[in-house]
Amino acid sequence: FFDDTKFEVHIFSLGPPDNPLFIQHGMRGVDWRERVKTNVKYFHDVQRFKTDHIGLARFIHGKKIHILLEWDGYARQGDRAQGLFALRAAPIQIWHQEYLGTSGGKYVDYLFTDKIASPPELEDLYVEKLIYLPNHFFSKGHAVQAEVKAPTREYTAKRVPYEPGSGSPQINRCLAPDHVGPEVPSIVYCNYNKFLKNNPQTVRSWIRILRDVPDSMLCLLENPPSGVPYLRRFIHEAAGTSTNNNDPNSFSPGDGDELNSRIHFLPWQRNPFDHQMRNQDFCNVMLDSYPYNGHTTAQDSLYGGVPIVTRSDGKDMSSRVTTSANVVLGLEELNAYEGPQQYEDIAIELGNNPSKLNATREKLIAACNQRNPMHPYWDVPRYVKNFQTGLRIAWDKYLAGKDPDHIEVEESEAAKMGTYDEVLIENPSMGQVKSGHDGVGVEL
Repeated sequence: FFDDTKFEVHIFSLGPPDNPLFIQHGMRGVDWRERVKTNVKYFHDVQRFKTDHIGLARFIHGKKIHILLEWDGYARQGDRAQGLFALRAAPIQIWHQEYLGTSGGKYVDYLFTDKIASPPELEDLYVEKLIYLPNHFFSKGHAVQAEVKAPTREYTAKRVPYEPGSGSPQINRCLAPDHVGPEVPSIVYCNYNKFLKNNPQTVRSWIRILRDVPDSMLCLLENPPSGVPYLRRFIHEAAGTSTNNNDPNSFSPGDGDELNSRIHFLPWQRNPFDHQMRNQDFCNVMLDSYPYNGHTTAQDSLYGGVPIVTRSDGKDMSSRVTTSANVVLGLEELNAYEGPQQYEDIAIELGNNPSKLNATREKLIAACNQRNPMHPYWDVPRYVKNFQTGLRIAWDKYLAGKDPDHIEVEESEAAKMGTYDEVLIENPSMGQVKSGHDGVGVEL
């Protein structure tokens, strides 16, 4: 969807191709790397530079890239040449998406965000200048990928054994064994994030929610499996009381065992399309993580028609991603601006008020399925137009000899019109990026 009269897009790939057996069986024939390669003119396999940031910087500089974007930042356990940006491989260097926060490095000029995820009054907390995008800063391609199932108002019949895209949260029960959870849960809450994204206060909130919603169930992801017994132990102890913290005999377990009996842990699903479908099949409401929200997992939930209750009292970018999403989707009532108790109250209200939950779900599904024009939250071509505007403004400032400064992208009239079906028909594959004039490097 890039304008090939103005932008020349280069991809620099540091990772190896996926194993052919994984592509065939795990991804059922979908090869992400090959899809990127076929939809961009300049694809550079730079695995040889994975631990050689000097060599990588020289290579990128030799391609005369004007703007270099980093998609991982400090994520992936630092699994890349982190010294690249310090060597100034390009005149303008930008962080985008995967690592949500300041780099702390003066060699990163800009960070893509929006005014809800990064409130302007907190600009001084970032080393970078901020490029504020409209309609949420996080790019997501769910609505333009054939493999991603759009949410439906009605649930389909359950298939045995389970097949993605079948059953309902109450019937599937997260595939829990019979001894886990109620026979027919009143509501199934979920959280599909890594355990490390949640602080103890968040788990204590889940305890109260389960207590105050009879026959409710909580479905979590084994991420990692080694953490499951520790989380169960924490719930057991947090639900109890002690008269003397130094005397284990003074501990009374309370209802910790009963709460644990209503929590099921799902194994990791490597196929992202199957995992995305598990949201509609298994979840009624997603309980967001805090202080580090779900990001890609949140988009999967939302496009599964699963509303997300989130805390909105945090100040850092990574804790405000869902807050911004809910505002754009018209679901601001799911944002707990007052902190943990409001977070719990919202989730409890949805659990005890089926009519309210159904109305919320209907509103979300309508946004997901909106066409002609697409809803701005899911509109990829519209996102790209605004993204290009931000890049263009940053480049023009550089050409004018100006230092980087905060940029607020204002939508053009063409972007505001939204995307209609004919545009998607003309660009059937997500990520339709072509060659052009301004060099924009994207490091993968």
